[in-house]
Amino acid sequence: MNTSDALLEGIKQGNFIALARALTLVENDIAPAGHLLRQLPARDNVPVIGITGPPGAGKSTLVNAITSHLVLKNKRIAILAVDPTSPFNFGSLLGDRIRMAQQFNNPNVYIRSVATRGALGGISAKTIEMVDVMRAADFDLILVETVGVGQSELEIAGLADRTVVVLVPESGDEIQNIKSGLMEIAQAFVVNKADREGADTFANNLKKLVRQQDPVVPVFKTVADKNEGVAEFCSWLMKPLKFGNDRKPYLMAEKAFKILQHYRMADVDRVKLRKDLRTAMFEPGFNIYRFVDQWDHKSV
Repeated sequence: MNTSDALLEGIKQGNFIALARALTLVENDIAPAGHLLRQLPARDNVPVIGITGPPGAGKSTLVNAITSHLVLKNKRIAILAVDPTSPFNFGSLLGDRIRMAQQFNNPNVYIRSVATRGALGGISAKTIEMVDVMRAADFDLILVETVGVGQSELEIAGLADRTVVVLVPESGDEIQNIKSGLMEIAQAFVVNKADREGADTFANNLKKLVRQQDPVVPVFKTVADKNEGVAEFCSWLMKPLKFGNDRKPYLMAEKAFKILQHYRMADVDRVKLRKDLRTAMFEPGFNIYRFVDQWDHKSV
């Protein structure tokens, strides 16, 4: 049995060590990652839930509360926490693990952090591939928490089977922005920190907006750090997925586009690009478009 087959067998058996090794290989494009990905079984029955929303909405706290509630019902949960990549050193803090520390020793919970790797929408091709590896491990639910960069997080809609937008009562002043942005991708809204002033009014305003949509998008109120409203929300999360005729092809097309984009750009050395640009930009008559034309030809 070769390495990828052995890893895949371990993943199917629920071995977290095999899963961790496979995810590391895939994330870093280390052989036999390519072969492993192409041997993955089709596991579309494992729901992937995208948790998105602006910074400070309590996404990590909500994910932690969801996990705590579901493991009490003997559910196996995987969490992929996407953290922003520094534009300067390409590193990532990966701080979501700290906020979910109480889940570390639970045998039914697997937590992995991944950097955005420069993806503006918070979702890179590596995120997609890692989620597909997690699907093979027979979890009951996979939670993907994206970075808190607001309305540029629309890419999560192309990865998750259900997209949940987490907001706080203070978001009420931005209701029109929400309507034109995140409103379009949400299968549910969660008004977290609902014990704050104005929460009821904000939730009611959201409900008025979503009544115009078909199907109607549910609005939940939670206080995640006190486990209030979490049970009702989890009941909705665990309902069977029902895709319309257009939803599934859209999801697959978005995944395929992201994967194609990644591999066609694989030969672009960003470190070399930055080094060459640092020199070229101080030359007389510098033009970014001419630079790209010339650099692209030199780099192929």
